Amino acid sequence: MAAPPVVNFITGNANKLREVKAILEPAITVNGPVLVEDTGLCFKSLGDLPGPYIKWFMQSIGHQGLNNLLAAYDDKSADAVCTFAYSPGPGQKPILFQGRTRGTIVQPRGPPDFGWDAIFEYDGKTYAEMDKAAKNRISHRGLALAKLQQWFSEQQVA
Repeated sequence: MAAPPVVNFITGNANKLREVKAILEPAITVNGPVLVEDTGLCFKSLGDLPGPYIKWFMQSIGHQGLNNLLAAYDDKSADAVCTFAYSPGPGQKPILFQGRTRGTIVQPRGPPDFGWDAIFEYDGKTYAEMDKAAKNRISHRGLALAKLQQWFSEQQVA
């Protein structure tokens, strides 16, 4: 059996890279050279803003500013969305894999060391309060990666 090809994961976020490595560690066999990812945090009461612009919202207004955006609304629900795009090579159409977790925006709880994890609550805990392995099983990124892994598994069978 030939060795799997190298896949380049493109991100400027060291925390995201560590998380993806942890999720994929059990073993992923790939058939292509490029994998990219983007994440959004979509507030239902704001028509899905900030969405993919969450990085810039975090840099500009932080956790408290995000909470302040929702202060006038009863609905604090949000979707954490992760989309991976895989391209087998130049000129090939990318294949998309999306994971989505419904949660609630809350006052910061837990370590504030990874983006908006301290304000996104799922099932009574913020992502920041969760054990990393437990978070990876239910998170938007974990769900998207599970779809990607399933797709790769099916490609090997075909």
